[in-house]
Amino acid sequence: MADVKIATQEFNFYYGNFKALKNINIGIEKNKVTALIGPSGCGKSTFLRSLNRMNDVILGARVEGTVAIDGQNIYDRGIDVVGLRRRVGMVFQKSNPFPKSIFDNVAYGLRINGERDKAKIVKQVEQSLKDSALWDEVQDRLNDSAMDLSGGQQQRLCIARALAVQPEVILMDEPASALDPIATQKIEELIFKLKEKYTLVIVTHNMQQAARVSDYTAFFYLGELIEFGKTDQIFTRPKLKRTEDYVTGRFG
Repeated sequence: MADVKIATQEFNFYYGNFKALKNINIGIEKNKVTALIGPSGCGKSTFLRSLNRMNDVILGARVEGTVAIDGQNIYDRGIDVVGLRRRVGMVFQKSNPFPKSIFDNVAYGLRINGERDKAKIVKQVEQSLKDSALWDEVQDRLNDSAMDLSGGQQQRLCIARALAVQPEVILMDEPASALDPIATQKIEELIFKLKEKYTLVIVTHNMQQAARVSDYTAFFYLGELIEFGKTDQIFTRPKLKRTEDYVTGRFG
């Protein structure tokens, strides 16, 4: 049996009366990259944000079924949502560095989680910047504003910020869609490397990107999980015609 990190059972998600996700059953493996693909509005981002309860803030949002991480349903009463989001980090489509120094951006999560040991913070900031493949580019300018970085560097800084609190899972919502090809390649190389330490779930509109970086691919359509499997199988031998039509560009 594969080492499953996240498992959903009969998971439904509603925005008010609208059922955005319908009976999602999936097992996401530890230390693998799982890509979520499908046309716009099909539920990919809603599903991604369900994995760390980011949707809780939306008025009228409610769930049915379970999302279990290491066997525990994250929607159980009494779950510490702040603690959950420490374990399950998030990187958004648009890089969103804080208007602070590069160092303070990465240290932010450590400080709000109560870390006061300066030596530990310095060490963790350096490690997170190394893990996000940014250290060599910024080590001499840690006190400069994060806003002075390029778009690709800002996105890697946001990844470093997510890594600093040592999560187990990293969620990425179209992490490279706003970047040029060179910056995109760096993010993709980084994703490949990060799975040594983390479980990654990525939403992408880019079929080639999903094929390049992921181990598993889940195809969503109209709120349903149509097909899920190893990436090479989904792209070369899909079981369903609807999957084949989507990955070959016949619709979407």
